[in-house]
Amino acid sequence: MTTVTLVYPFFRPKHDKSIFRFPPLGLGYIVSWLRQHGVSACLVDCTFLTEDEAVERVRNSKPEIIGIYSMFSMKAAALRMAQLLRDHCDMLVAGGPLPTLCPEDFLDDFDVVGAGEGEITMLELVEVAQGRRSFSTVKGVAFKSGSGNGASIMQTPPRDFIENLDTLPFPARDQFDNEAYKQHYRKRYGYTATSLITSRGCPFQCDFCSRAVFGNKLRTRSAVNVVDEMENVEALGYERIWFSDDCFTLGKKRLLHICDEIVHRRLDIDWECLSRVDTIDRRTALEMKKAGCVRVFFGLESGNDVVLALMNKQASAEEARKAVFTTKAAGIQVGAFFIVGYPGETDQTILDTLHFASSLPLDYLSFSLPYPILGTPLYEKVKNIIASEDLNQPKHLSLTDHKLIFKSSFSEAKLKLSIVKGSAEFELRKMLGDKGYRFIGVPFERFTDCAFRLLR
Repeated sequence: MTTVTLVYPFFRPKHDKSIFRFPPLGLGYIVSWLRQHGVSACLVDCTFLTEDEAVERVRNSKPEIIGIYSMFSMKAAALRMAQLLRDHCDMLVAGGPLPTLCPEDFLDDFDVVGAGEGEITMLELVEVAQGRRSFSTVKGVAFKSGSGNGASIMQTPPRDFIENLDTLPFPARDQFDNEAYKQHYRKRYGYTATSLITSRGCPFQCDFCSRAVFGNKLRTRSAVNVVDEMENVEALGYERIWFSDDCFTLGKKRLLHICDEIVHRRLDIDWECLSRVDTIDRRTALEMKKAGCVRVFFGLESGNDVVLALMNKQASAEEARKAVFTTKAAGIQVGAFFIVGYPGETDQTILDTLHFASSLPLDYLSFSLPYPILGTPLYEKVKNIIASEDLNQPKHLSLTDHKLIFKSSFSEAKLKLSIVKGSAEFELRKMLGDKGYRFIGVPFERFTDCAFRLLR
């Protein structure tokens, strides 16, 4: 029997400050799919391992095929793992967002790259390893044909997306280090949490967002299927679920059906999600709260409508304000993400964003610098002025790790000052309330506005 080992080469940075830490659901889905079709498969998640421990686990699994995931922040780790494991398998496969977009970057170290969704592709690559077919008959892969200097990269036609997501088995959660994930969250936040995804694809075209693997078409799981998996997660002892959909609240009818199903089954598990500001209204927020929603995150990005148009957000600052207040009024905590220093911004538009953010009743706030991911419109806008920093290095783990990797009219120091300023205003409002902020926060805003404008 062919043995497949999948590797998630995320090794936690020394100064990791991210509030998010979740298992690799995509690889978990592939393991379940392979098992359902009679293939022996396992997963090595490196999140809580050292490199040596990870390599030893992979070797001990005695795989014939090793599949290694890579995204933009994992390229170096993925390539290094491939080099360390090259002699311990018959076939090395690369997959994930970055190999999908740039297969040529991986084919010196891997035998084949799988583009897009991996379940069916990986099963067919098992058939290649068994001698039952060739790479050229597998859709959605890239490989080298020939050898030496005469080798050329061949790419097969793209694979169609899986339309009925209910046909997929739930991810193989037995392959995740559930106890380590629980300990991580319990230590940091006092509760245990894991992720669950209910849809694939996003129909919106935000300028900075990559949809390399799941594409632009929204495909959803049924409410019953989703809540079935929620019950499984609850049985594993988790107290909270993070819905990792690009936008969990798309499709109001399905969302309300999920909420009704949770209430009907009396699930005792909290959850949080990402949302768009144009998908929340009072009734929806109240039903979400009733079904266990404790926090919603919005990608607000800017407080200036001109910049929102540059980002192609298809939403206004006023819509954002209304969504935040509506969600808060339902008793749900609200988190928001903002970007400062977007191409086309001015001093005033950045200040608009900082003032807007501090005016909202947020429970969590994050500012970041624009990051041009390969394949996005933002990347196309700045690709000729990208600085020497490696696009594939980790980013935004702490203030000092914020990197402006393209030439801008703003200095990196000035944008970092804006992040410090915006974060300080947020904390002041939380600490002082609206009345206290008028006496202390507003003068602070005015003073730091002037300092920001003076800095180059």
